[in-house]
Amino acid sequence: MRPTARQVAELANVSVATVSYVLSGRDRPVAAETRQRVLDAARQLGYTPNQAARSLRKRRTQRVCLVLSSLGGVPTDERLAADLHEMADARGYSVVTLAVYSEARAKAAIDVLRGGIADGALINVVGDHLTHDLLSGLAATGLPMVVLSNESGLEGCDVVRTPETEACEEAVEHLLAQGRQRIAFLAHRHELYRDRPVGRLLGYTRALDRHGVSERIVTAGADDRVAAYQTATDLLRSPDRPDAIFASSDRAAISAIWAARDAGLSVPDDVAVVGVGNIAEGLITNPPLSTVGPLRDDYVDVVRLLFDRLQAEEALPAREMIRSWTFVRRGSS
Repeated sequence: MRPTARQVAELANVSVATVSYVLSGRDRPVAAETRQRVLDAARQLGYTPNQAARSLRKRRTQRVCLVLSSLGGVPTDERLAADLHEMADARGYSVVTLAVYSEARAKAAIDVLRGGIADGALINVVGDHLTHDLLSGLAATGLPMVVLSNESGLEGCDVVRTPETEACEEAVEHLLAQGRQRIAFLAHRHELYRDRPVGRLLGYTRALDRHGVSERIVTAGADDRVAAYQTATDLLRSPDRPDAIFASSDRAAISAIWAARDAGLSVPDDVAVVGVGNIAEGLITNPPLSTVGPLRDDYVDVVRLLFDRLQAEEALPAREMIRSWTFVRRGSS
């Protein structure tokens, strides 16, 4: 016979309500020693909450959805996913992941979310596939949402912003202050298709404008390691090669360091290299990678926004979080 919450309560010498608070992950004041007794009793009896019955009672799925631009290969997405899974596990939720890499996939994802696949969504999609109208329309349905975006005008959801333009501008200012004059920018494809530069590319152009540098060396190559290596190799073997490469991702910047090494060039003497993301791998390159990005490497604060909204007794107002970015100077520049 399946063990019950009442049996767990009797074994732990607590109320059934306390068992419910502890095992549902709801943020109620329960002493650490009491919480541990409940967890030990549940483990001893082999008790797990009946999620299906709970979902029917609450009209909830006990699922959250993570919406990304792609599946795998992006270190920041992997960390975001890991932190979401960890907090979801602790609160009795499972995680569904959707990849949005085209206009069709964006519309399909919105349809799935509107259909009630999950109780809430954490959305981190770069590029223009998930348009402002699509996101606003989804938020208007009342679905609890946290969106990582620097776009303005999003309402009805929590928005997490990063001052990446300013931090990237600081990095290019650093290169210019060293006398670098031919600074190449390795861009993500989506950065090249906009009518005007935004984000990282805007930081690059702003710094050059301020110093009166008219030449722009902007090319795709930041979307994957191989493309970055090939693009950097072509740039560094040209007669008028750049004396610095600013890549829109750390992965691309690391590939640029490899390309410089294979071309017989010294980093940073012959060519300086700066990336974006501040991923841990940049600490073990030779030389260590200068980078732009957040100083904290986890997304616990972002994930908590979603679960605060899911578990609130009353609807929360839309919130905005700013995750600070900075330029981290290391050996590659």
